[in-house]
Amino acid sequence: MNAMTAFSINGAAPLQNAEELEAALRQIGAARYHNLHPFHRLLHGGKLNKGQVQAWALNRYYYQSTIPIKDAVVISRFRDRATRVEWRHRIEDHDGDLGSEGGIERWLKLTEGLGLDSAYVESTEGILPATRFAVDAYVHFVRDRTPLEAIASSLTELFAPNLHEERISGMLAHYEFVNPEIMSYFKRRLEQAPRDANFALDYVKRHATTPAEREAVCNALIFKTNVLWAQLDALHHAYVDGHIPPGAFVPRAG
Repeated sequence: MNAMTAFSINGAAPLQNAEELEAALRQIGAARYHNLHPFHRLLHGGKLNKGQVQAWALNRYYYQSTIPIKDAVVISRFRDRATRVEWRHRIEDHDGDLGSEGGIERWLKLTEGLGLDSAYVESTEGILPATRFAVDAYVHFVRDRTPLEAIASSLTELFAPNLHEERISGMLAHYEFVNPEIMSYFKRRLEQAPRDANFALDYVKRHATTPAEREAVCNALIFKTNVLWAQLDALHHAYVDGHIPPGAFVPRAG
């Protein structure tokens, strides 16, 4: 496969079948998934201070809390009842249900365990401008692109379990202010992400039946990797390089 640009793959060698599509998707993940970002290397390697870890968790909350909104938009794109039924558990996974805890609550356990006030976290007042722009762009993408592309954009979940395992082991090993209880979000996603990824991968392999549709699927995944990467670029610029924009969270000294 030829070099990829920011938003598209090179169309000189069209993908001819589902197997070539899957291979291309996995190559995109290997080259562009945000496990490769320098900020994650710092986070998992114990190289950040508590304030920098707080900033990461605070900003990531906006992404986590927006996922069920994004998934509700995806559901709205489908007349097919079976697809809606399959997709809706993703909303429950994050929002929870009556008597059951969801991913958003588990993320708030993380931010609370890191010493952040939950009301402040939920207000999203202190997040970086780039965080808001990137996450909102993801919602707009699934609203405005084809239903096939909307589903394809979720395929970063193919690569998430390895990242979660690295995050759990690395953060527990390196930070005295991190304990297994506040890492429960990631442990749960080790089960949920493969299930969701397998459905989405099977869907795009069955429904992307032309080279143009297969390219669109790849472009959707590239877009999503850019959404994730841009958030980490902003965190690194603000909290590692020290350029915190006005109004954003400022860690306490010490």
